[in-house]
Amino acid sequence: MRFEIIISLSEFNPNLLNLDMLTPEKKKYTKDDYQALDEGAPFQLINADLIMSPSPVVSHQKILLALAKQFMNYMDQNNDPGVLLIAPMDVHLDEENIFQPDLLYVKEDRKKELVREYIFGAPDLIVEILSPSTAYYDLRQKKDIYEKYGVKEYIIIDPIQRNAEIYNLENDRFVLNQKVSSPGKFHLLTLSGLRIDIEKLIS
Repeated sequence: MRFEIIISLSEFNPNLLNLDMLTPEKKKYTKDDYQALDEGAPFQLINADLIMSPSPVVSHQKILLALAKQFMNYMDQNNDPGVLLIAPMDVHLDEENIFQPDLLYVKEDRKKELVREYIFGAPDLIVEILSPSTAYYDLRQKKDIYEKYGVKEYIIIDPIQRNAEIYNLENDRFVLNQKVSSPGKFHLLTLSGLRIDIEKLIS
């Protein structure tokens, strides 16, 4: 039997997805707890909490595929040997934070450092597509941790508002350098010359 829960952003309470409610004796989780989960279990480890992430809706996946296509076309045309990956893919940042960003990119000169069976360390670029079940974490907790560990470019795409925010790391802090609404385009610093057409993502 499958249950479907619809939560609006205005009513979203992140504690609803906190496993501490189910196991109150467990106050903190670690990498070992995360790795003990079944492969493919829909969780992320965020600030020592195991947070459940329901399967994305169709519109979310269509945006992700369209975004990946624009990245792949650019990389093919420019013979870019970097690594482009989409969720689910674990990004291990520390013992209490293992995320699964929607899309990540690692430059060629950092592949040996970061890319093994999973990603160990901060990718050069991360994209998160907002959904009701993840918005709180993408906009707050995960954003702060991406900043702490040195992600150079962080992009948040909001399908409801039909816009994108692009944060770049400057002096170890995220700075909002662009906020673009459909039908506009935004450019990337990590992949110089790549311009993403929002209208092609959200249609």
